[in-house]
Amino acid sequence: MVRLPLTPAEAERGQRLGALLRRARGERSMLETALDARVSPETLRKIESGRVATPAFPTVAAIADVLGLSLDEVWAEINLPEHGVESGSSRRSAREWLAS
Repeated sequence: MVRLPLTPAEAERGQRLGALLRRARGERSMLETALDARVSPETLRKIESGRVATPAFPTVAAIADVLGLSLDEVWAEINLPEHGVESGSSRRSAREWLAS
């Protein structure tokens, strides 16, 4: 399977997701958070750093649950209006995100 390069919008959303997860994790260790979410610490590190900008929905849901974030909060954060892009022009719907 060949992965297409990320669009600038996808990369920006990945950065916002990572920042949200880092803020929500606070002083909690990355190792503890990853183990509680049943993901590898390396996966969590890559998501938080934006290196994995489009993680699988179950992974995001598990991490959000451990950090006490609702999926609505996550969705709202990663879909903030993009600079210089008209509202809705490159945004995926919740249904599309769940299907990916």
